[in-house]
Amino acid sequence: MRNYELMCIIQPDLDETAMNGVLDKVKGWITESGGSVDKAEVWGRRRMAYSINKHREGQYVLLNVTMNPAAASGLERNLRYQEMIMRHMLSAVG
Repeated sequence: MRNYELMCIIQPDLDETAMNGVLDKVKGWITESGGSVDKAEVWGRRRMAYSINKHREGQYVLLNVTMNPAAASGLERNLRYQEMIMRHMLSAVG
């Protein structure tokens, strides 16, 4: 098992229930692969340095995750095809 940080930028026009639905889906993918979500920080809506899909703002979420390195590629594939997540970055910690 390895520790990761997952930063996601989610579309800004989602309401709170839709945002929680996206987060629950991401957490479900992590737990299905045998990992665990240690901490989830919602940073809220912030202005981005450049526009993505004609959006100047995004809702930022930081997840501290523990999972197998083999499951990381599957998680990134799922994140890439999730339309509500505009950008993501998964990086190993330590």
